Amino acid sequence: MSIEVLSFGCRLNAAESEAMRRQAEDAGRTDLVLVNTCAVTAEAGRQARKAIRAAARANPAARVVVTGCGAQVETESYAAMPEVAEILGNRRKLDPAVWTAPSPDRVRIDDVMAPGADPLPDAVPMRARTRAFLPVQNGCDHRCTFCVIPFGRGNSRSVPVAAAVAQVRALVAQGTREVVLTGVDLTAYGRDLGGATLGALVRAILREVPDLDRLRLSSIDSVEADPELVTAFAEEARLMPHLHLSLQAGDDLILKRMKRRHGRDDAIRFCAAIRRLRPDAVFGADLIAGFPTETEAQFARSLDLVEECGLAQLHVFPYSPRPGTPAARMPQVAPAEIRDRAARLREAGAAAFARRLDREVGETRRVLAERGGLGRTEGFLPVRLREGVEAGMLVDLRIAGHDGQVLRAA
Repeated sequence: MSIEVLSFGCRLNAAESEAMRRQAEDAGRTDLVLVNTCAVTAEAGRQARKAIRAAARANPAARVVVTGCGAQVETESYAAMPEVAEILGNRRKLDPAVWTAPSPDRVRIDDVMAPGADPLPDAVPMRARTRAFLPVQNGCDHRCTFCVIPFGRGNSRSVPVAAAVAQVRALVAQGTREVVLTGVDLTAYGRDLGGATLGALVRAILREVPDLDRLRLSSIDSVEADPELVTAFAEEARLMPHLHLSLQAGDDLILKRMKRRHGRDDAIRFCAAIRRLRPDAVFGADLIAGFPTETEAQFARSLDLVEECGLAQLHVFPYSPRPGTPAARMPQVAPAEIRDRAARLREAGAAAFARRLDREVGETRRVLAERGGLGRTEGFLPVRLREGVEAGMLVDLRIAGHDGQVLRAA
């Protein structure tokens, strides 16, 4: 065994996991299991602890190192696990020095709110591949009532524009066709840099790295999208017409109790505006089922939002209280009702996704081929490829049909 990485949660975690793997390999470490945890839901923590126990049983000689948001905010629960050899906080995990040798200190957790820049990944933060996730922002200045992530990541910090452009250039030089910009609160990019915006970063990357075939954004907060970013969707063909939106709910009172920055009408207007600029735009969204105090009528407005915004891909979170958050002290919805609402949201999402796939049949789409015989359209819809299309190829394919999950190329 060399190094095994188990990554949970967001795309930022996935990118950081690859950076840690590279740093540990460069330091000559072996027999490591790196577990990058998530703290968004209680279920995420349960899955991480289960994976830690399984990895320790499968590799009894390996040193299990746990990091990530779960390790940062739930340190004691991971420290209580005998399988865990070392716990690293989020401010330490990307420091190459921590991987040079095992530390005598089992737990190394720093204050994520303390001033000072975090270590940045090396110029190439991930292994070169068809698609690479590039972290350009970390932390969050908002305090949504259900969320502990600011206490796991700290306040918002941004990678300088020049550094991000250099990272994209290095990835493209190694064969990456598509780069996905990612962060905890991506649309907060640049507020700590004295005037930069996400839209300005997108423009700079596309201008300075003309050989980049595709640039994509991960999850964004639509109400924070700057005007230059919106304009870029109209003018930059290499900026992919796919957006995953942090919507969370469709009822204004529930959004207010969540301490979100947008209302229902804001979300609908944003989707309509982007669709006018890019008629082929595909929207996904995060939605929480069963937030405290949510009535059936309020939940119905989340269901309605799928149609009103034209959402095609849903990431549904059954609400689970996080210790110390304001929402955990609000009147809770019964667990059985939460499960039922989550199931109904997923059913609505599956139906919306199938309708979107129906619209693709007969169209010709440019597809980026990946491994395993699959590819992705510009709208991030999955396509089963015909024989002879190799990973990394960009090909124009006519869509012949679908099975409800994946498009099929002719």
